[in-house]
Parts: sequence; C-alpha cells; structure tokens
Amino acid sequence: MFAHDTKVALAGAAALVNTRSWPGSSDTDETAGTHREDLATIEQLRAFMTGWRWTGAGPRTAADVAAVRDLRPRLRALWDADVDTVVREVNALLREHEALPQLVTHGEFGWHLHATPSGAPVAARMAVEAAMALIDLIRVDELDRLRVCAADDCANVVVDLSRNRSRRFCEDGCGNRANVAAYRERRRH
Repeated sequence: MFAHDTKVALAGAAALVNTRSWPGSSDTDETAGTHREDLATIEQLRAFMTGWRWTGAGPRTAADVAAVRDLRPRLRALWDADVDTVVREVNALLREHEALPQLVTHGEFGWHLHATPSGAPVAARMAVEAAMALIDLIRVDELDRLRVCAADDCANVVVDLSRNRSRRFCEDGCGNRANVAAYRERRRH
C-alpha cells in the first residue's frame, strides 16, 4: 500500500520519537521531571542513524544532537493530532527546511524521494523525511495508522502498516509482556 521509503520514514520517525520516554511511560518520573534519554551524545545519534540506515552527513556537534532532540516533541504530537493539525505541522516542517522533493536512487533502495540535500543538517533531513511520509498517510486517509502503544505503562508510538491494522504494541517488548500476562491469567483460572 505504501512505498518503501514511506514505510522506512514512518518507522524511523516512530523510532526517533521513542528514543526518549514520554509522560505515562514506566521509565518517566513525572514528579522528578526525569525521563529515559537514548540520544544524549553525538555517538548515540550516529548509532541511531546507522541502525536506521540514514544517509548523508552525520551529526558533528552537540547542537546537531540538540536539534534532533528538539524535533521529537513536534513529531510525537502528530500521533495524537487531528488531520488539520497534522497538515499544518507537515507544511510548517517542509517550509522551515525548504524542502524540494527530488527522485534519487542509491544503494538497494531503487527510486525514492529526498527533499533535502545530503549535506543538510540531520534534524532537517529527519523532519522532512517524516513530513514527506506523513503526506502519504494524509493523502490516502490513513492517519489512524499512527498509534500509541496499547500497554498501560508505555507511551511509545507505533506505526501500524500491517494489512489487517492489528499492530497494537511498540517494539520495546510490550506485546510479549501483554501476551505472557494474559497467558498467566488464563492459567490461573
């Protein structure tokens, strides 16, 4: 249903958002104002980019890391927003980063879209790729594929690209924990 680059960009945006904990997560202490932070250093951001196979220039300074960290709340808000809000934010991201979509091919990906130069700042490339992928969801009226993990103690985001729209849990093992708990509950009765 979606192009490969759309799937990868949506999954990458969700993974980026999930590099920190959010209110409602078990690893957030709201009274102390603390949360889990997986992108504290340039090295951690480089490892994230490598893991998600981001191309182009990597982060060079702490300011690059801070800009990526500052992008996360903007992206996170889109998982709970209505279509008009998502459209406004997508358009704002594209304007801010002067996105100019171009068809490119490199590696094993075949033809796909890039909307920023490869030397653009990391946060700009991440913002624009997420915005471009969200455009595809908006155009086919599929924003409901953006969800929050169904686990009670998790606020991670999920992109459900399954055919039957059945994905409920994030990648942090919440589905396994829910299945084990359900199994134990059944065995108890």
